[in-house]
Amino acid sequence: QVQLVESGGGLVQAGGSLRLACAASGSVISINDMDWYRQTPGKQRELVAGITTGGSTNYGDSVKGRFTISRDNAKNMVYLQMNSLKPEDTGVYYCSAQVIITRIPYFERRYWGQGTQVTVSS
Repeated sequence: QVQLVESGGGLVQAGGSLRLACAASGSVISINDMDWYRQTPGKQRELVAGITTGGSTNYGDSVKGRFTISRDNAKNMVYLQMNSLKPEDTGVYYCSAQVIITRIPYFERRYWGQGTQVTVSS
């Protein structure tokens, strides 16, 4: 089994910063893409940022220039530095990872964390 555990959420005033972290543990051979998603009330879960094993990144339009995703492959961790936070960034942030379970035969599966609440007050 593989577990993803997020940390770092909380309450912050608009304009402030938070840093989220996500640790993968368990039967992890290697991890391909790692992503952060968020869920806000009344909206579908949306991709916030993603990063490949090689470090290529992509961001949702609403967070470009404010959020930075990074990862530590040796520690199986992914981070999300969130700056210039806005009230509309409020939501539950989920870590997701495409985990390689076995190489022979090749098998990978996407896992999700339980989520961490981020609340930005105006």
